[in-house]
Amino acid sequence: MPITDWPANERPREKLIQRGAGALSDAELLAIFLRVGIPGKSAVDLARDLLARFGALGALCAASAEDFCALPGMGPAKFTQLQAVMEMARRALAEEISSGDVFDSPDSVRAWLRLKLGRLEHEVFVVVLLDAQNRLIRAETLFRGTLTQTSVYPREIVKLALRYNAASLILAHNHPSGCTEPSDADHALTRSLRDALALIDVRILDHFVVGHSGVSSFAERGWM
Repeated sequence: MPITDWPANERPREKLIQRGAGALSDAELLAIFLRVGIPGKSAVDLARDLLARFGALGALCAASAEDFCALPGMGPAKFTQLQAVMEMARRALAEEISSGDVFDSPDSVRAWLRLKLGRLEHEVFVVVLLDAQNRLIRAETLFRGTLTQTSVYPREIVKLALRYNAASLILAHNHPSGCTEPSDADHALTRSLRDALALIDVRILDHFVVGHSGVSSFAERGWM
């Protein structure tokens, strides 16, 4: 049955207007993006098929052009639209974080890190520098590594903290494998950086490990 024949309160667009985007399922949100279905399938049916194919909305959004365009009803136009939506979301979160708001909750940082790092195929290390009121000074991607290792030198982090007069830092890196469980090397690096920064009275508030579907926090697990 075409979506236009559904009761008004069940149609994704009308539902969003009446109840807000948060009331919609992933399939309903994706259906609004798709706009139309294909012969024999409504936009919602097609959205459900896409989510079933990739397993989750995040995996669909991170699909390669080749994989995405190979799906029924998809093509270069839809792929570029999706990439534009994702980039707008990244920039909006980056602006929010760059506004200097106090980081009294890790949620916005988590969301930004997942968008920025979650689907990279190479390992990167990010340092977020904060002032004494936990307001953002800047966020820098310091290192790009391989799929198996990255080089992080404590002296470089210390120099960065001194250069920008940071009172504290948040560390983050991604695991291209998708796993968010910190490795022994991650623990050793965190201890090394914590000890080096303590010499200049700069605290590490947290170290996040970013994967495909989540973010692990050292602080929340009592490791800081």
